[in-house]
Amino acid sequence: MTKLSFLIFFIFIGSASQVWACTNFLFTKSTTKDGSTAITYSADSHVLYGELYHWPATDWPEGSLVDIYEWDTGKYLGKIPQVRHTYNVVGNMNEHQLAIGETTYGGRHELSSQQGAIIDYGSLIYLTLQRAKNAREAILVMTDLVEEYGYASEGESFSISDPNEVWIMEMIGKGEGEKGAVWVARMVPDGYICAHANQARITTFPLEGRTSISSEKIKDIFNKEITTVYAKDVISFAKQKGFYPQTAKNTDFSFSDTYAPVDFSGARACEIRVWAFFNELNPDMAQYWEYAKGTNIQKDEKGYALNRMPLWIKPNRKVDVLEIMDFMRNHLEGTELDMRKDPGAGPYECPYRWRPMNYKVDSVTYVNERATATQQTGFTFVSQSRSWLPDEVGGILWFGVDDAASTVYFPMYTAATQVPYAYAVGNGSMMEFTNKAAFWVFNQVTNLAYTRYNVIHPDIRAKQKALETQYKAYVQMTDAAAMSIIAQDQKLAVAYLTDFSCNTGNQLVATWRDFYAYLFPRYMDGNIKTALPGQKNPKVENPPLPDWYLRTIINHMGDKQKVVK
Repeated sequence: MTKLSFLIFFIFIGSASQVWACTNFLFTKSTTKDGSTAITYSADSHVLYGELYHWPATDWPEGSLVDIYEWDTGKYLGKIPQVRHTYNVVGNMNEHQLAIGETTYGGRHELSSQQGAIIDYGSLIYLTLQRAKNAREAILVMTDLVEEYGYASEGESFSISDPNEVWIMEMIGKGEGEKGAVWVARMVPDGYICAHANQARITTFPLEGRTSISSEKIKDIFNKEITTVYAKDVISFAKQKGFYPQTAKNTDFSFSDTYAPVDFSGARACEIRVWAFFNELNPDMAQYWEYAKGTNIQKDEKGYALNRMPLWIKPNRKVDVLEIMDFMRNHLEGTELDMRKDPGAGPYECPYRWRPMNYKVDSVTYVNERATATQQTGFTFVSQSRSWLPDEVGGILWFGVDDAASTVYFPMYTAATQVPYAYAVGNGSMMEFTNKAAFWVFNQVTNLAYTRYNVIHPDIRAKQKALETQYKAYVQMTDAAAMSIIAQDQKLAVAYLTDFSCNTGNQLVATWRDFYAYLFPRYMDGNIKTALPGQKNPKVENPPLPDWYLRTIINHMGDKQKVVK
């Protein structure tokens, strides 16, 4: 998700906070059928080109420096010292099965910039993946970096997972005149799921005690009893700035309600995606529907919301990786805001709305929905960290480009020393089309589907699920083969997994290119053509438009199109 994309989004009436895009879902070990931890991420922006990053493991000479460029814009921010050894990183996951995702919530405008800061949120993620082995070490690295070099972004929520633990950390800069950031990190209890989607979600948290420490004791983070860590001045800074009453109790302090208060936009375009995910796995979420819609946010005298959703919930069943992928494909189906069912979807039930998201009629502002699956996704992933396997085999980044609802996630082992050419950095760009790049091949298919969604998308869905189910089976076999190899030759096992990942990714794109060649002649010109064996001409069908749509035309046109006998 990029700052350039912020300009594309809107400001809801009565709200001073912009609304961005990106979605993370977090799964602890006991919530998945195989015992893996997992996080999901959609990096959503109209200007973000979907590609798979790779940094090889490297030994650096003493005194080396690393150039820092803002992930969103490519702007040069400065240099910092390089560490002596960096780990292999594929996308948002490294060779030690550490994965990190994010969503931007923005927060208080006066904290949005920091002159001279070097570390933006994207650099924070990718530097940390190169330097940390597990979630607790990642928190230590991330907080040290922003303290030392300043924080050059707005408010961010981070998902951080390793084979055994899953954490959510929320951070916001201190604004002009003071370096660094304030933040809170909390471990998601095993057996629970968590989520964030551009609205800060950590509210109150336990202060220093057996399970909680401030940054003054951050070296104690490796004590497994510690499940909450926070900046030592996260509350005092808020009081100093007037964001939290001087006389209010520290125990009542809420990070989100202080630094990024939820409003209509924070609920309707952000929290509603969390609600949709939680609702798939817990029927008790119905009580939060009015809150998630933004129509009933109850607040106390401090402006704190009283009826917010919990930070994490206990799911009613365990899920597998294919279900996790499907959670990223939600369009509010089955709710009163089902994006297929309002007139804006057109006669073909398209669950997407082009930007801007809001519109005004007779001086009244209205809003389209911002669901989990969205057209402007650059890339999306589901990470799997598997504690019962060695790191060389255990880490998988299921990776896709473009809209999660129509992409295909393929398995990328994160010990791999190369990435598929079809997904590689430099193969095409946002303004440079090439049918050799996954991003463009998938966008061709997806944008064709948007023209007649309920007619074309079922073909995509069937192909998507067949491939993902096949890949899941491939992974089981590949795991077994790699484990037999690794006992004899670790490097050979990594080479085997690299070949499997690259061949799978490249072959997927070739398959999807051929799929577009099948779809386009079948659906071009507004009809449906089906080849008939042995005949020159295909069968041609022209399904009728729905009655409600035809009546809308009549109501607008009157008798202008009426046939006169």
